[in-house]
Amino acid sequence: SSLSATFKLVVSEKDGRAFGSQVFGGLYRGYGITLMREVPFAFIQFPLYERLKVEWAMIQGFETSPLQAATCGSFSGGIAAAFTTPLDVVKTRLMLGSDKNGVKYHGANDVIGRILKEEGTPVLLSGIQPRVMWISIGGFVFFGAYESYRSLLMNFPR
Repeated sequence: SSLSATFKLVVSEKDGRAFGSQVFGGLYRGYGITLMREVPFAFIQFPLYERLKVEWAMIQGFETSPLQAATCGSFSGGIAAAFTTPLDVVKTRLMLGSDKNGVKYHGANDVIGRILKEEGTPVLLSGIQPRVMWISIGGFVFFGAYESYRSLLMNFPR
C-alpha cells in the first residue's frame, strides 16, 4: 500500500540531523522547530485566554460561561496562530527536508535565510489565513469542552 511505502521511506531517511534519526529515520524531522513554535504559541494563547475571561467577567459582573470562554479561546488561539505563523512556515520547510528544487535545508537559519533571499519576507506569512481559521475553530472547541467539563466537575456534589 502507499501508506506502508511512505512509512518505509520516511523511516529509511537517516541523515543524522533529526532527533533519533538513526532509529526513527525522518519521523522526527522538524521536532526541534516544532517545540520552538509551540512554546511561543502557548505563551501567547494561554495568558491571553485567561485575561480575556477576566475582562469579560468584569464587564458583565459575573464569571464567564463555557460558551463565552470558548469564544475567548477562539480569539486567543487565532492571535497566537497569527504571531507564530513564520515559525510554522520554517517548521514545514524543515519537515519537507528540501526546497522545490530539491536542495536540502540545513537547519532553521538556512530556511529563514533562503526564504528572505530567494522569496521575500511575505512568504513567512504563507498560510496565515487558514492557520488562524483552523486554530480559532480548534480553540473554540478545546476551551469550550474544557470549561464545560471544568464547570461540571466544580459543581459536582460531594
